[in-house]
Amino acid sequence: MNIGEHEFEAAHGLPEPLPQGERLLWQGRPDAGTLAREAMHWRPLALYFAVILAWRGVDVAASAGLWPAVIAVAGLLPLAGFAVGMAWCLAILVARTTVYTLTDKRLVLRIGIVLSLTFNLPLRQIASAGLRRGGAGEGDIALELVAGTRIAYLNLWPHARPWRLKEPQPMLRAVPEVQRVAALLAEALKASADPQAVARMQPSPAEALPPIRVAVRPEARAA
Repeated sequence: MNIGEHEFEAAHGLPEPLPQGERLLWQGRPDAGTLAREAMHWRPLALYFAVILAWRGVDVAASAGLWPAVIAVAGLLPLAGFAVGMAWCLAILVARTTVYTLTDKRLVLRIGIVLSLTFNLPLRQIASAGLRRGGAGEGDIALELVAGTRIAYLNLWPHARPWRLKEPQPMLRAVPEVQRVAALLAEALKASADPQAVARMQPSPAEALPPIRVAVRPEARAA
């Protein structure tokens, strides 16, 4: 696994052009709206501020009247709007600066807003992949790496499976047409694996990413 900071890309989303014989299977980026909802949690944030504003308004109205309550709530509105707006801005920036690239040899994650990093994951270092589908065809694909391969959670966020701090799992977040992308990844992983090992393996149940989990390496741990 190679990690590299880059300023100028030799190819879109890649630190260098693909070597001869390596095929590009798919390239894409997160959907900003889905990322804002699922990773930046703008809805719970908006609900939190709505509750705070309502509580402030009722409290002031009970002690000072309606007009002071309106003024008190209006004074907090910019803060609420700023917080929710920042969540959306962050999601848009993450989506615009992220490129996921799948080839028949590796999976490349080019991520980072200020500090741009490229995570180059050979397919043989991916033990298994879990899929979570959303309601509009988008979804997430979490990657379980083979033993001995580890990427720091903070280096990956938000492209990391939530709450997996001890053993971070890279995650393709808010991917449009995720079912098609997952099928391409599954085929690429199987093609890169030892055919005899693949024949002996059975799919294991998803731990927290229903409905499917594709196990493609002997090193994959049972959920």
